Order: sequence, then C-alpha cells, then structure tokens
Amino acid sequence: MAKSVRVTSESDSGRNQKFHDDKTGKNMTRAQFVQEIKQGNFPDYHVRKVNGLQTPVSNPDRKEGNNLD
Repeated sequence: MAKSVRVTSESDSGRNQKFHDDKTGKNMTRAQFVQEIKQGNFPDYHVRKVNGLQTPVSNPDRKEGNNLD
C-alpha cells in the first residue's frame, strides 16, 4: 500500500515544511504533522530529531521513492 502523505513545500535548505494527506485532503505544517504522528494517526511515519527540530519521516519500506526525506 502506498503511503498517503506527500511533501508540498520545502525550505531553501531542503527541509520539508508542508505536507498533504491524499486520503483525507488535509494540509499540514511540519509541526502539525509531527503532532498527528505522535498521536498515532499516521502509523507509517515516525518522528526524528534533525538539527534540533522534530521532523516527520516515513518508516522504511522496500519501495524506491516512497519515503519522505
């Protein structure tokens, strides 16, 4: 099953800033997506601290190009 969230905006440095859930149509900021993941609403994703900021990342799978970077 394909993951339902895609990145819709990145900063100049390449940090993912905005996300869109294709299943529900919901748009989220990085902070909102982090909260949703922590609440268990996106089991295919987890939160990692990158350069001091909590960052959503997709759980690894075997499909190329199916993971948030």
